[in-house]
Amino acid sequence: MGEPAAPGVGLPEELLRIRGSIDNIDAALVHLLAERFKCTQRVGLLKAHSGLPPSDPAREERQIARLRALAHDAGLDPVFAEKFLGFIVAEVIQHHEDIADTHAADTRVE
Repeated sequence: MGEPAAPGVGLPEELLRIRGSIDNIDAALVHLLAERFKCTQRVGLLKAHSGLPPSDPAREERQIARLRALAHDAGLDPVFAEKFLGFIVAEVIQHHEDIADTHAADTRVE
């Protein structure tokens, strides 16, 4: 058995360029999500300190409608966009609940 070919060897240049673009977009998405979660962590802290609930269903509804419209305008399936946002929002709410629980525990200790 010979050595395995290096990744991309023998593939069309256009395919390699497109894959490179996909890799760059994936990296950008990861960094954007990290920034988004930094912001939502701050929101969670503000909510906990203000006694607000971890979830805001009215805002979530507005965000879903907004994202569906953006997806439609961008040529992306709005159902997919809504599922994607739903996944993110569920994670954010979990973070906010964790922050609220920690804040409540810290308040009891003080």
